[in-house]
Amino acid sequence: MGIKRQKIIKDPKLRGEWAESVFMERATEHGLAVSKPWGEMNSYDFVVGKSGRFVSVQVKSTTAELEDGYICTVRGAHKAYRTGSFDFLAAYVVPADAWYIIPAELIRGKESLTLYPNSKKAKYEKYREAWHLLKEAAGSCADRASQEAGNPDEENDRAGAAAGNEAGPRPGGIGESRGTEPRFPTNALERMQAAFKFARRRMEGNDPRPQKEEN
Repeated sequence: MGIKRQKIIKDPKLRGEWAESVFMERATEHGLAVSKPWGEMNSYDFVVGKSGRFVSVQVKSTTAELEDGYICTVRGAHKAYRTGSFDFLAAYVVPADAWYIIPAELIRGKESLTLYPNSKKAKYEKYREAWHLLKEAAGSCADRASQEAGNPDEENDRAGAAAGNEAGPRPGGIGESRGTEPRFPTNALERMQAAFKFARRRMEGNDPRPQKEEN
């Protein structure tokens, strides 16, 4: 199967914008959530990941051949990017339709790098189509943190049961649960639901509180 050839856009600005659109498409195909920051003053082009864990990505593209490879410029404002400017470089070799997902620390201080899509032994070849690095840095870490935190509903149930056992039974109270030990609301949603049930019982004439004697 031959290499899929892309139509080359001559204007560098337009080609850069097109490469960014291709990155969004490919990242989405790999199950990554991609966001574009507002404005053009940021040192990165995209934010990838989920709530609680985001990584920044700088997108570059190249059509410039150099011997058997392609030279890709990675500088900004005519000088190398500062440390911390972004987390990953996504370099697109347009003629070879090849993406390189490279951690920023590997290109620190560089203004360009040469990529060799036709050589499996080249320096950056192990980063070719390495979308899994973005998944691990963004999505997987967030998922793992969520798993470590546990299921909120299960945690609330356990906490509620513990609170009910410590406080002792309160028949007819807000946290009453038929057939089980009573427990008390442990979050905003449960408090709202309990208040609604309490109000409904009062409206139906089933107020669990002792009634005051009229004089």
